[in-house]
Amino acid sequence: MAIQTARPSAIVAYLDQYVIGQEEAKRVLAVAVYLHYRKLALARGGAASMDKSNVLIIGPSGCGKTLLCETLARLLQVPFVTADATSLAQTRFVGEEIEAIMERLVEKAGGQTDLAGQGIVFIDEVDKLKASSDGQPRLVSGESVQHALLKIMEGAPVRLEDGRVVDTSGILFLCGGAFVGLEQIMARTHSFGYIGTAQGEDASLLDRINSRVKPTDLFEFGLIPEFTGRLPVLARLRELSKEMLVRIMVEPRQALYRQFREILAQEGVELKIAPAVFQQIADIAYEYKTGARSLRGIFEEVLNPVLFAVPDRPEVRQVVIRSLFEPPEFRAA
Repeated sequence: MAIQTARPSAIVAYLDQYVIGQEEAKRVLAVAVYLHYRKLALARGGAASMDKSNVLIIGPSGCGKTLLCETLARLLQVPFVTADATSLAQTRFVGEEIEAIMERLVEKAGGQTDLAGQGIVFIDEVDKLKASSDGQPRLVSGESVQHALLKIMEGAPVRLEDGRVVDTSGILFLCGGAFVGLEQIMARTHSFGYIGTAQGEDASLLDRINSRVKPTDLFEFGLIPEFTGRLPVLARLRELSKEMLVRIMVEPRQALYRQFREILAQEGVELKIAPAVFQQIADIAYEYKTGARSLRGIFEEVLNPVLFAVPDRPEVRQVVIRSLFEPPEFRAA
């Protein structure tokens, strides 16, 4: 089964509907996905096999790494699974865990191993796969997990418990992590002095080269050269600003504001929230330092009095929230 891949520009346009900002990372991922499935098409046509371009995604917690990967898979209509590198390091038998990942991928592919072999696997928290220096006991070292992942990331058959085989040579592996402390390494090792804000078309060529993570930076951080070599493409996501947090609540197709407007619309009630409220929520979420992860909890806490009262008040047709410091206004028809 051949996967139809859109042009990189169309992929970015689709991502823009669901993910706010991160333009540079979107372009990197769009091109990587486009090339990956083009290479698979050429290989099926008899061309010489080409090396895979798996992707390393670096960005702080809550900046959208998983969302980007999920959205890409949804656009491509390919099976997609996520795995936690920390869990791999805490298991006794890494090989069995890798087999379990492939089992889940086959399930997402409806039992079709050939389709599973063209899917996407996102392995999060790979920055935790290094020798433990915090004194915490582990059943398997992070370096051992890196070695265990090498073959499937490059392309190798994985035999499942029922005897079926998944060929991983066509699976795109996306690995993510926050890599806390990497910027300090870069500041020390980059010859021109690290410029952390350089990104996109607004940055000069020197700035973009200078702000790029080098393989030696990753070696010093704790990734082995062989593992780093299986991740030749690098996408960097930036910390979310307060303005981006506001946009996340109102602009994407699955935005929180849209979701709760639809929920209350089922009760025949219109929800109106003043712009100042979104800014206040963003201020709180920014202080939590967890990116967009805390937005839903804060948002639901704000709407809790509304969602509690509306089902018992059929006369209400509109709810207006003007500030976090004022009670909601319930308006009858």
